[in-house]
Order: sequence, then structure tokens, then C-alpha cells
Amino acid sequence: MPDKRFLSRLLPAVIFFANCLYTFAQLPPVPTDVRTGFEQIRETDLRADLAFIASDALQGRMSLQPGDDAAAEWIASEFAKAGLQPQVTDSSGRKSYLQPVPLIEYRPDRKASFVALRRSESEKKWQFPDVLGGYHDNVDISAPVVFAGYGITAPELHYDDYKGIDVQGKIVLVFDHEPQENDPHSIFNGTGNTRYATTRVKAMNAQAHGAVAILIVAEPNRKHPSNQERVARIGGSATRANPIPGQALADDALHIPAAVVSDAIAAELLSTAGASPSALQAGIDKDLSPQSRALPDTTVNLHFQNLSRTTGTAYNVAGLLQGSDPALSPETILISAHHDHDGSSPNASGGLDIWHGADDNGSGTVGVVELAHAFAANPLKPKRSILFVVFAAEERGLLGSYYMAAHPLRPLDTTRAMINFDMIGRDETPSEQTNGLIEIPKDTTNRLNLIGALYSPQYNQTVVAENEYVGLVLDDRFDHENALNVFFRSDQFPFVLHDVPAFWWFTGFHPDYHHTTDTADKIDYAKMTKILKLAYLTAWQFGTEANTPKFVANPVGN
Repeated sequence: MPDKRFLSRLLPAVIFFANCLYTFAQLPPVPTDVRTGFEQIRETDLRADLAFIASDALQGRMSLQPGDDAAAEWIASEFAKAGLQPQVTDSSGRKSYLQPVPLIEYRPDRKASFVALRRSESEKKWQFPDVLGGYHDNVDISAPVVFAGYGITAPELHYDDYKGIDVQGKIVLVFDHEPQENDPHSIFNGTGNTRYATTRVKAMNAQAHGAVAILIVAEPNRKHPSNQERVARIGGSATRANPIPGQALADDALHIPAAVVSDAIAAELLSTAGASPSALQAGIDKDLSPQSRALPDTTVNLHFQNLSRTTGTAYNVAGLLQGSDPALSPETILISAHHDHDGSSPNASGGLDIWHGADDNGSGTVGVVELAHAFAANPLKPKRSILFVVFAAEERGLLGSYYMAAHPLRPLDTTRAMINFDMIGRDETPSEQTNGLIEIPKDTTNRLNLIGALYSPQYNQTVVAENEYVGLVLDDRFDHENALNVFFRSDQFPFVLHDVPAFWWFTGFHPDYHHTTDTADKIDYAKMTKILKLAYLTAWQFGTEANTPKFVANPVGN
């Protein structure tokens, strides 16, 4: 007779296995018109491809480095094998899968860069870490400072921090994030982020109003760590001895410098405002009444100096699966990821530390390639065209996706949906990234986070409907939080700014995020395979259904 202790230990495993069989039994058969492509998505392919992309040979795929160029060439070769059509005309007039992304790389000189306050013939100066930021050119700007609330102009919400103030030729100081961010009924998407919360949108708005620079400070009444506090506690790439250089688009639409300043600097700058920083934020949050004002006797000198400045070219990789319906093939579905990561750095022992980026974002890269092959293998093609894209320089500020959004290969006004993969290979677990900021379910082994549903409920409905064939647990937690800034941290966001229904598909953070330990052996390939099968079915629906997802420009409350 079996030992009772053995049976007690065996029982949970038996129950788990039975539940798996039950779940599998409940999944309906995949429709025959998509089954060939569905079955083409194989765990063995993902293992083999990711072993290469995350290998030591590619040395962490830093943009503008040979390892990342090799990754881009590999993706292009796989798109060619899948029979995708190249969409770029190169300098010699030939068709190519590689869209050049001209970049400027620069290394800020932290010892020589500063923010200085000049008031009543006296000067006070701050440097790193009280001042964070950089600019691709050396800058030395002196101008009066104007406080511009949260730096938001949202006419459709009847909110404007710039109303009644003149910032032409001035430096603006603004709070990070958005008003009323802890109010579920806020017009700014309740407790989630809207497009207005991000630094780039605030800087573009300041530029549009004539400002010459922007200073950003964390909200004084915040109930979460500032962005700088959150990044610093992650460690890994954020704190490595040899800092990663800055990169910027050579033809970026944003051409004013931005600096993140500490609470102490903001308090000094606002000391002539007639109210404390806390009171200014409370005044705005109370009833959305702007508190913007010029700051008497407050002139700032913003000085950014670089140790080096070079130029180079990274590459977005793009290939098109032509739609089967002549009337609908001009419309586009985007399936995307990014191929770069954080490179390598010499270590104290004389060796090389490599940031392998298996999950971030080797997983997404090989996922796009696998789907290209799956759609190519399926005898029947969707009615709309699918553009498969793997972006450059995401880790340096979504540069490749911002570039393509500004220089689209297919019209954005007929781009009906975007599926963006960024970290789809792991089981979400507690880490310094998330501790105390968001609750992580106990079991994430079958869980997929979808980010962006509030901007397109119809998109979400399609994913949920197709999940009937796959059986993942779908999670929208990141649409309802504001501490982690997840909504604008991946390549779907530049397209959201152009009103494209776009979701970030994401399995969550883990302790290896942006560390050298993000390696291919830790990937949950079985779950990753399921996620790609769900994406395949979802993209097929987007490509064939009569009514494509609509974009909701301003979701209110959650």
C-alpha cells in the first residue's frame, strides 16, 4: 500500500494535471481556414531562434553596435524566407526590409552639466543626481521660469495649464504625471495614465507654446516613488558603472532640452510663487483649476555638456504580407516588437558583462518572426495586409517606433490595429520594479497582461473572443495604475499618439528585468507559444472582420 505522505504530496499534482486536461478539453477546435498557420507556431522554433538572438555573440544588441545590426539582418533574412514584401527603397533604388533610422549618440558630462538659479544677484547651482537629463547638442540656456502646472493642454477635456500665461522664450517648470491621478472618476482616465502623462508629450506642448526648455519635477503630493526613485531601485542597467550613452533621432520633432529636477530644486524655484509646491498641486487637483504663473525674480541657466557626440544609423525591419482582398488590402494591421537591448560592459574582473535581453525583447523579436512564418504557411490570407515590424532603439526612448510613426511605410489613417510584443516570455514575479506599487497574482504561469484596452474596447473584445481557442488568463491591471508608467513605455505608444488602436502584449516584470541574468534558459516557452497563437488568431480577425476596432481618444474614468 502506498505511503500516505507520498499520496498527500502526489494529490496536488494530480489535481493540477486534471485541471489542465479539463481546460484543454474545453477549448474548441481552431477553425479550418486558419489551422495550418496556427499549428505552424512551435515551441521548438522559438527555442532555436531565441538561443541565437540572446546569445553572447550578439553582445546584448545595443543599438548602433554590431550585435544589434546582426539581429536586424537576421530578422530581414527571416522575413525574406517567409515571402514578405520589402517596403523600403534604399539609396540605390532597390527594395529593402531595412528602414534606416538616423541617430545621434551622445555621452553627457555630468560633472560639467548643471541647473543654476539666479535670483537677486545671487546664484545657486545643482548637478547630478539633483539634475537628470541630457541633450544631443551642448546647450546653454538662460531664461525666466514660468510654472505651468502639469504642462497639459487638452481642449477636448476643457483643461489647459497654459491658459493665461506667456511662456514664449521662457523655461517652463511642470509637474510629472496628471491631475487627480488617484481618483477613479478623473477625466484623465481615472487611476490610469493618458497620453498627456508622458514627458515627451509635455515637452512637445511646451515647445508648441514657445518655451525654450522644460524642467519636470515629480508631483509633490505623490503616493508612489518618483520615476527616478523607481529606476534607481531596479539596479542592473540603470546603475551600471559605465553608463549607457544617450541617443536621439537626428530629425526629431522635439528640439528643446528637458531636465528632470529634484524636489529640492523645485521648492527653490517655486519659493516666489506665493504657494508651496504641495499647495499648487492640491489647488489643481481639487477642481482642475490651473495654478500656472510666472515666478518673480527667477531665472534659470540650463547647461548640458557632452563628453562625445557621434552619428549613426539603426534599422527598423519591416515586411508586408499582402492582403487577399483588393478592396481591403490597402488597410494595415501592424505586428511589432523591438530588437535592441542594453549591450555589454567591461566588468571589474576584466571580463564582459552582457545584457542578453532574452525576454526584453528577444521574446518579442522571435515572436514577430514566428508569426510571419505562420501567416506565410497558411493557404488562406487575411483580407487586409499585415505589416510585420521589429523596431530599433526602443531602449533608448522608443526611437525606432517614433521614427516610423513620423515616416510611416503604410498610411496610419488606414492602420486598423497594432499588436506590439515586449517581454512575452516570462512568468511575472515580484521584483524591485514593482514591489509596493502593484499587486501581482500568486499564479502567473498562464497570464497575459494587455495594455491599452481603455483606448479601444473593441480591440479588447476581439482578443477575449479569440482567447476561447487558447485559454490564457487575460489581465488589465496595468491600465489602472500610474506609478509604473507602463502605458507609454513600449513601441505601441507612438502609434497611440496617432489614434491607432494599439495594445502592448506583456507577461510582466521579474527580477531579471534589465539585468545580465535575463537569459534564454528562463523563458516559459509553452506560455509564449500560447500567446503567439492568440496573437495569430487576433491578427487574423483584425485582418478579416468587417468592423475593425475603433479608437477612443479620451477614456474617462475606470
